[in-house]
Amino acid sequence: MLEGKAVIGETDMLQTMQQDALDLAAKALDFFDVTEATEIARFIKKEFDRIHGAGWQCIVGTDFGSFVTHCSGCFIYFCVGSLAILLFRGSAGSDAEANHFATLETVKA
Repeated sequence: MLEGKAVIGETDMLQTMQQDALDLAAKALDFFDVTEATEIARFIKKEFDRIHGAGWQCIVGTDFGSFVTHCSGCFIYFCVGSLAILLFRGSAGSDAEANHFATLETVKA
């Protein structure tokens, strides 16, 4: 586990949801090598879908930029060492949140 080593860059999630994201990232890094970014992203996305409902997207890597529209309260960008993780619920999220979108541009990881 990599507890305490994640650095949150930007988020609008509730603290409990943030902790779920960090815990799942640590778990993914226990299962997969840091070079397996797609597998790490798949694991985090599927688990977040299971726990928090469908519509989550996850991007993992060491060098990427992004400009995404996300549901309010459903965005986190954090780093674990040199690995950056972007997790958000896109516009395909729940109908209750359909009219509550925000756009956020992340800095290059």
